[in-house]
Amino acid sequence: MMRTGISTACLYPLELERSFQTLLSLDFRLFEVFLNTFSEFTPDYLRQLRNVADAYGAEIKSVHPFTSGYEGFLLFSEYERRFEDSLEFYKQYFDAANCLGASIVVLHGQRDYANAGISEETYFERYAALYALGQCYGVTVAQENVNKFRSESPGFLRRMRAYLGDTCAFVIDLKQAVRAGQDPFAVCEAMGERIVHVHINDNAPGYDCLLPGRGTVDFQRFREMLLGFHYQGDLMIEVYRKNFSALSELQEARDVVQQLV
Repeated sequence: MMRTGISTACLYPLELERSFQTLLSLDFRLFEVFLNTFSEFTPDYLRQLRNVADAYGAEIKSVHPFTSGYEGFLLFSEYERRFEDSLEFYKQYFDAANCLGASIVVLHGQRDYANAGISEETYFERYAALYALGQCYGVTVAQENVNKFRSESPGFLRRMRAYLGDTCAFVIDLKQAVRAGQDPFAVCEAMGERIVHVHINDNAPGYDCLLPGRGTVDFQRFREMLLGFHYQGDLMIEVYRKNFSALSELQEARDVVQQLV
């Protein structure tokens, strides 16, 4: 059964622990956590965050790395040794996910891919290695569709799914599809049954990121499409601080999303 959650990105750049506490005070109980800097990898910090979650009966479902913008350099460049070193580095995210009780780590992938030095096949193989490493930790590395990244293209996502089969996973983000000039429903179709996580938001002409219920997205169609792919995950509200004025608007958006689940 799908549930409604929220990303701590909604309150960025508020410090992570303050964002988390604020969202808990609004009665959110399911989260995606953005780790924003190296000190947030430390066991003491992570335990503190987990203890707060446990005290409220909350769950942290997913982790978003702050190195997302550098993944092209770290993981998807022509420099093989840096890729191997970056696999070691990403173990820290998997350890963090384990500490927080999260089962998903979100991947952006390769930015500025038009001049990329690696082939799609090499990209898929690199991702497969990271995916397999995550599985050793009980964590699923899920490729998100992201504007200006290789993953913005439904065609690329479709080929990735065909190449990797059941050894890949996807996060669909509606706003990112719109920013890339893509039809979110085409992105959803390309990911198909390998969708494991959803960043839900709304849009309207001239506005590519709005709180759910503030735009024109046909959420009923989206829900039916996800169910057609036997989606078993959750719906995580993800917008940015500039996309709302009052915290109560996040609660209103939760009510909108809750009607879908």
